[in-house]
Amino acid sequence: MQERSSGFQWPAEWTPDILATLMFVVRDGKILLIRKKRGIGAGKVNGPGGKFEPGETALQCVLREVREELRIDVTDAREMGVLNFSFTCGTIPEIRCHVFMASSFTGTPSETPEAEPFWSPVEEIPYDLMWQDDQHWLPAMLLGKRFQAFFTFEGDRMLDYSLETEEE
Repeated sequence: MQERSSGFQWPAEWTPDILATLMFVVRDGKILLIRKKRGIGAGKVNGPGGKFEPGETALQCVLREVREELRIDVTDAREMGVLNFSFTCGTIPEIRCHVFMASSFTGTPSETPEAEPFWSPVEEIPYDLMWQDDQHWLPAMLLGKRFQAFFTFEGDRMLDYSLETEEE
């Protein structure tokens, strides 16, 4: 399935400045989210994740970031999609983000200097506290759909997007 805002046109020669990851742990009808304390998106609710380190794969990156941000080890991560972000303001780098989902982990989610974790019922995800794009792709992912999406932002305001989903 394809969803677009009107007139969406992604730049043909686009390449990301940063490769990043996000993880969403879902179990027993709840999703593990964080209140991000610093960096891009500070103050927003999101999943844990972050930037690749040299030589890392997407999976290695997301597992490391979740361990650093929440002090847990995810045991069943699976990649669900890719998000591409372009920012018109010029102060935020272009980002390609690999998104993972899991249901199993060891340890107890704990607050760190980077993130404050909390569980939210899946039907009560606080989209109003998240990046605007999340409301477009996160529901599809929670239904088990894989996705690829492109978003253009001006600061934290979404200007345009394209989303393609498929059954897992």
